[in-house]
Amino acid sequence: MRDPEGLYELSAEVDEVPHGLHLIAGLTGFTDAGSTITQLSDYLLENLESRRVALFDADALLDYRARRPIMFFDEDHLAEYKPATLALYLVEDELHQPFLLLTGYEPDFQWERFTAAVLGLIERYQVRDTTWIHAIPMPVPHTRPIGVTVSGNRKELVESMSVWRPTTQVPANALHLLEYRLQEKGHPTAALVLLVPHYLADTEFPLATVRALESISAATGLIFPTDPLRELGREFMTKVDEQVSGNAELQRLVETLEKRHDSYMEENPLPSPFASLDGEIPGADSIAAELERFLATRPEGDDQG
Repeated sequence: MRDPEGLYELSAEVDEVPHGLHLIAGLTGFTDAGSTITQLSDYLLENLESRRVALFDADALLDYRARRPIMFFDEDHLAEYKPATLALYLVEDELHQPFLLLTGYEPDFQWERFTAAVLGLIERYQVRDTTWIHAIPMPVPHTRPIGVTVSGNRKELVESMSVWRPTTQVPANALHLLEYRLQEKGHPTAALVLLVPHYLADTEFPLATVRALESISAATGLIFPTDPLRELGREFMTKVDEQVSGNAELQRLVETLEKRHDSYMEENPLPSPFASLDGEIPGADSIAAELERFLATRPEGDDQG
């Protein structure tokens, strides 16, 4: 393997990184239900004090043809280019507690070398523990709290937070590999996987980001400002409820999902909260199409933030 340190460049912005910090990670790519990771990263970097510690080499890690960067065209010329970034930041929470944040695109290439590079940074800065966030679409109702599945070697978090503990195969995220390698080393690590209603997976769902921040706080003790996101979430939920109340098919779907969820949470002997009950329900594509049509008709100012 080529030198993992060749994948990134340390920034001159940060003279010294304190040792023993929490590392929070979230990468966009394969799946980002509710745009949870995108919103989380943007929200933290826009609302908290941050400085870049290391920038990864996109030319080595990113498939530009699969995820093309954005160029801005102004009438007769190209006015701006926004390259994709993957970087490690030193951030301060609301109480000015420092932590490290790894965020950006998920690498398309060189996963082993990328993982080795992150492991090297974790060792370099003597990171206390690593927590990463993932969000996947699941057939759960938006009328119930967003559930979390926890993996890793922090058993106290699994016991206190994990609502679903399947034995299954999953398509890997690059951070799954990092988690696996960290477990091998005995480094405290946890993955917090948010179970986002499948019919909201293609929207920007603010309450999923709130739940992500709450979960990170529970895992690390870090404190984040969430009031603006909560207000956006209330507005979003009001619009979704209006859409559902005006469509009998959507009502039937949500009611059935509620029964599944409540039966599972009451320790009914269902194998999972997603097991079938009597009767058919419309599929994810059907309800997603309905909500996409609804969201597309919102006034332009409704999606600010």
